[in-house]
Formats: sequence, structure tokens, C-alpha cells
Amino acid sequence: MATCIRYTSHMHLKNEQGLLVVISGPSGVGKTTIVHRLKDSFNALFSVSATTRPKSENESEGVDYFFISNEHFDGMVASGEFLEFAEVFGCHRYGTPKKPVDEALNQGKIILLDIDVQGGIQVQQNM
Repeated sequence: MATCIRYTSHMHLKNEQGLLVVISGPSGVGKTTIVHRLKDSFNALFSVSATTRPKSENESEGVDYFFISNEHFDGMVASGEFLEFAEVFGCHRYGTPKKPVDEALNQGKIILLDIDVQGGIQVQQNM
């Protein structure tokens, strides 16, 4: 499922538009490959998700994910800082922070989300 949501900024006098592109599907279907090709082809930004799982040795903070504690995640949920979030496999949580997405859209940029189907539905409802 791919969903494009056009967002018009009302915060700038120029009325710039950003484009939110959501690539969603089950784990292992190639979402990340598609996102990287789109990113390169359209000079788009990739939305970095937050997660409570531990960082692997091949991952970088702020590039692959924002690695945060369960307590920090709970605080972000409570204060409405996620565009979407979910628990995966009953042990780790993932979420898309709203602020970087809103900033990119307000600057008229294309921003890409690589999320599961349930997250895609939440984004559609929240945007």
C-alpha cells in the first residue's frame, strides 16, 4: 500500500507545499529499497523513526533510528509527539516523530516514511 498525502503549509506567506509520501507494507517486502531509490531520485528526505530496541553495531543514531528508552517513548506518546506509533512483536516500540515531518513539509520538501500498514493507516488519519 502506498499513500501520498499532499500537505499545504499555512505557516508561510508563499504557501509552499511539501509532500508526504508513505511507503507501507509488511516487514520484508522491500519498503526500504523503494524509499532509498525515491530519496535519491527526488532529493527527498527520509523520516527517521524512534525505537525502544537496542542499536545494532551497523546502525547509527539519528540516521537509522533514534534509539530511546521506554520511559522517553512513553513521554512522547503522552505529549502527542508521534505521527504514528506501534509495538512490534510484543517487545519493542517504533514511532514517527511529528516535528521533523512538519518541519520538512513547512519547508516545501518531499518527506518519505517507511512504516508498517497499521502506521500508514494512523498517518492517513492524523494528516
